Amino acid sequence: MKDKMWMIRSVESDTLVEEIRSKLKVDPIIARLLVQRGVTTYEEAERFFNPSLEELHDPFLMKGMQEAVTLLSEAIEKNQKVLLYGDYDVDGTTAVAVMHNVLSNCTTNLGYYIPNRYSEGYGLSDQGVDFAIEHSVNVMILLDCGIKAVEKIAKLEENGVQVIVCDHHTPGEDLPNCIVLDPKQKDCNYPYKELSGCGVGFKLVQGLSEWGIIDRNLVFDQLDLLAISIGADIVDVTGENRILAHQGLAQLNKDPRAAFLMMMRQAGRSFPLSLSDVVFTIAPRINAAGRLRSGSFAVEMMIHPDNDEIARLVNEIESDNTERRRLDNEITKEALSIIYGLGLEENRTTVLHGTNWHKGVVGIVASRLIENFYRPTIVFSGDGDVLTGSARSIPGINIYDMIEQCEDHLIQFGGHAFAAGLTIERKKLDDFRSAFEKVIGDNFNQSLFKEVVEVDAELSFGDLFGSDENRLRIPRMKRIIDRFEPFGPGNMKPVFLSKNLYSTEARVLKEEHLKLKVTQPPNDLVIDAIGFRMAEKMDEVASGLPFDMVYTLENNTWNDRTTLQLMIRDVREAQF
Repeated sequence: MKDKMWMIRSVESDTLVEEIRSKLKVDPIIARLLVQRGVTTYEEAERFFNPSLEELHDPFLMKGMQEAVTLLSEAIEKNQKVLLYGDYDVDGTTAVAVMHNVLSNCTTNLGYYIPNRYSEGYGLSDQGVDFAIEHSVNVMILLDCGIKAVEKIAKLEENGVQVIVCDHHTPGEDLPNCIVLDPKQKDCNYPYKELSGCGVGFKLVQGLSEWGIIDRNLVFDQLDLLAISIGADIVDVTGENRILAHQGLAQLNKDPRAAFLMMMRQAGRSFPLSLSDVVFTIAPRINAAGRLRSGSFAVEMMIHPDNDEIARLVNEIESDNTERRRLDNEITKEALSIIYGLGLEENRTTVLHGTNWHKGVVGIVASRLIENFYRPTIVFSGDGDVLTGSARSIPGINIYDMIEQCEDHLIQFGGHAFAAGLTIERKKLDDFRSAFEKVIGDNFNQSLFKEVVEVDAELSFGDLFGSDENRLRIPRMKRIIDRFEPFGPGNMKPVFLSKNLYSTEARVLKEEHLKLKVTQPPNDLVIDAIGFRMAEKMDEVASGLPFDMVYTLENNTWNDRTTLQLMIRDVREAQF
C-alpha cells in the first residue's frame, strides 16, 4: 500500500460556519461539515436533513419524455408487445425490475431480456436485436444501455420495433434514430444530469403516473430498487439522486421485500441498512448473478411473487457470490504477481490480460489492483482472438475519454468517467497498452497518481463526547452525522484527522486487518479502531509511538451493544 496524501478541505467562509452553527444550534464541527456540502441556510439544512419527494423534478423536463410516454401509453392501450432490455449489472437489472413491477400491472403483453455477459457482452447485442424481431416486439425499452447502439437500433426500427432508450451514459457523436431519454444529451434541459440508468427508467414510469396511466403509489413503491442502483453504480448522491436514495433506503428498511430480507439473513447482516451496506452487501450479490450465471436470476428475484421461488433464487445467488469472492482473490493474486514479475510498478497505467481469468470478475480485480497501484487499470480476459476487458479509474482521470483516444485499437467500448467495458483483437493488445500508457502520461502529471485522502476537519478526542454524555454510548455528534446519509460521491462520509495518538493495544486480525485501541493524551478516552487490509502499518502504531490518523466514525455492534469505532483510512508517524 503506497503512502497517501492528506488534504484538509477548506470552507468558503468561517463566517458562514458561524452563521449556520448559530441558526441550527449545532457543534462548530457539524456546521463546518454542512458548509462544505453547500448547506449555508436554515432552509437548505431543512432540505438536506429531510429530502422530500415533492422536490423531484418534473419528468417532462427531460427531452423525449412526452414522446416516450405517448408511445408507451399507446402500446399499453393496444396491448402491444413490450420488451424490456437491461444491462446485466445492478443498474440494468434493477431498472428492468422497476419497469416490470410497474408495467405488469397494466399490461399482460410484457417481457424482458438480459444479455449474457460472455456470449453477448455489454449493451444492446445482436442476439437481443434478433430476439426482438423474431418475437414481433412492438416497443423495446433499452435500460442502462443503448445510447451508442446506433446501427443496432436502426435495424430494430427498420423491422418495425419502436425503441425507447433510457440511458445515463455519455452519448457519442451520433444519437440513435429513436426516442432517447438521457439527461446527458447536449440539448436536454433536464435540471439533474447524474441519474442512474434505473433512475432514467424511473422517470419514464413517473411520467406515466402523471398522465394517470399508472398509479403513483405503485411507481414510488420501487424506490428501494432505485436506491440500490444509485449506490451500486457510484453516481453522485446529490440533488435528485439524494432524495431518491434517502426515500428508497427508508422504504428498504421499513418494509424490505422478501428477496432482500432473505439476502441479508444469508449474509448474516441485519437492518437498518445504509447506502454503504447496499454497496457492499446487496450490490455484489445482485452482480454475482450476472457475472457467473445470468442477470435474469437477479431480475426474477426482484419481481417474482412466490417466496419459495425467491428463496431458491437467493440461495443460488449467494452461492454465486461465494464463488465470485474466491475467483476475485485468486485472480488478484495472479495479477499482482504479473505486475511485480514484469517490473511494472512504476507505470502510469495497468493493462493486463489473463487467458483463463473469469470475465465476470475482471472489473472487480481492476478495482483491487487500484488499491495497490493507484492508477487507471484495465484487465482483459479471453483465450481466443477477441478479448473482453473492464476498466476502472481514479479521481481526476476520465477513463472513458482516455479510452476514446485509443479507440482505433479497439472493436468497441462504452462506459463513463470511472468505469468502462471494452473489446479488442488479441493481436492489438500490445499496441493498445502502449497507446493507453502514452495517452495517460501525456495528459496527467505525476502528482495525480498519489491517492488523496480528503479530510473534512481535524478533530480532538475531547470533541467527540459532550461533558454530560455517556462514553459507552454513541455520541450526539455521530448521531447527527448519521443524518447526513445517504453517503456517496458528492456527499462522502466525513473524514477526520486526529494527531498525536497512541495505541494501548495493537494486533493483526486474519493476517491482514489492523485492530487498535487508541487514545489521545491528555484525554483519557480510549476508542476502538480498525483498518481493513492495513496490517503493514503495524510498525507505525506500535505501543509508545505517537502517530496521526485519518478515519471515519462508525457504529460497532457486538453482543447487542453498540459503541463508537473509528474506521481507519490511513495512519502515519506523528508530524510535530
